[in-house]
Amino acid sequence: MAEPVPITVYTRENCHLCDEAVETLTRIADSEGVAIDIDEVDVDEDPELAEEYGDRVPYVLVDGTPKFKYRVDAAKARSVLSRQ
Repeated sequence: MAEPVPITVYTRENCHLCDEAVETLTRIADSEGVAIDIDEVDVDEDPELAEEYGDRVPYVLVDGTPKFKYRVDAAKARSVLSRQ
């Protein structure tokens, strides 16, 4: 079986868009049969990350490459994950 695709989601507490992003990525991965490993990083726990990302969360990296900001587009996510 293929290694899970690493996904980093920069997030913060009480961020409904962040929750939606993780849910969308999980749903798409399940429907595409792609294993993913989501690492949620709370930007407020690190002053440097808080300064870098500010309110630009969720910010999503797929396999180390920035792919989404604010919202995860389901069609684009399907395309990105199906190529992994």
